Amino acid sequence: MAFGGTLGPAELLAAYRRGLFPLPAADVYAGAYNEALYGEAVESGELPVLPGGEDPYALAWWSPDPRPVLRPDAVRLPRRLARRLRGAARWSTTADRAFGAVLDACTEGRQPAWLTVELAEALTELNAQGAAHSVEVWEGEELVGGVFGVAVGSVLSLDSMFHRRPDAARVAVADLGARFAAAGGRLLDAQWDGPYVRSLGAEPMARSRYLAELAGSASTGPLAGDRLPVARLV
Repeated sequence: MAFGGTLGPAELLAAYRRGLFPLPAADVYAGAYNEALYGEAVESGELPVLPGGEDPYALAWWSPDPRPVLRPDAVRLPRRLARRLRGAARWSTTADRAFGAVLDACTEGRQPAWLTVELAEALTELNAQGAAHSVEVWEGEELVGGVFGVAVGSVLSLDSMFHRRPDAARVAVADLGARFAAAGGRLLDAQWDGPYVRSLGAEPMARSRYLAELAGSASTGPLAGDRLPVARLV
């Protein structure tokens, strides 16, 4: 949708309110690749360049059409996983108790490294302000999975997830959905469509409708952060 701009907390939250999310280039080569792909569209005015930043191609703003969305209280868990979770006494979840650790885990071994230091700092500030949230999945006291995203009213946009045990990321999304629904949330936005988010229950929504849902969303209550057993999700 656009290139350039800055990644301060206020700018980042304003973008999410307009249905945009950032994809910073991991390095100068990724920025050059963006320029090779989209330079003509920028030159023609089809893609705007926002003020700020030395290299506009180092920061891209996306708003896919259609948008994969889920009802927060209806994240799908396979039967085999549901059976295993009933006996997973050592697995528990919390919310916003280890936001920085979840961000760090979401960068481990991932290329390209879109979650840059600048973006992580802006997200951390939004978490301090109550606009960005994480859910952590614990096995005893070990962090084995998690997810984080940014909330705008009753819509929460899922940015990234990770797992160190099979299905721990799926559990994190289901738990975040349950907590968000309890706070008055109405929609989870999975951002990028694909088989995995479809397996969670995501369905495509036209961007025009998604933007209307976003504009009309009401404020939610605070997200409960208590440590809870995963067995409650099945």
